[in-house]
Amino acid sequence: MMIASLCSLVIVVLVFLVSWVFGFYSGCLYDLSSPYECGFDPFGSSRVGFSLRFFGLMVVFVVFDFETVLLVPSVFWLGLDGFVWDVGSILGFVGVLVVLLIGVLYEMVEGILEWSC
Repeated sequence: MMIASLCSLVIVVLVFLVSWVFGFYSGCLYDLSSPYECGFDPFGSSRVGFSLRFFGLMVVFVVFDFETVLLVPSVFWLGLDGFVWDVGSILGFVGVLVVLLIGVLYEMVEGILEWSC
């Protein structure tokens, strides 16, 4: 355990030093720091607003996509002949479903799933 921690610390320090040595740049050129818009000077700010509603909906999509990845294969291995129904497997399966159900209920209460302008 100690050797793995020491190796990971050495790797982190080496990556930091390499990035510091090769990435060090003193000074700033205006042409390199300004956004490029087809050879024209920028008309306005290059920053675009981001909808937090869209971000919340995207997080919900990723969570349910991950749920699909976890639950669909479990249906197949639950039907195998060699599978033994023990308490641990049932609690694990039900635990995932309960956590997801609590998440959906929380999202419905908070209104994340409602798209309103």
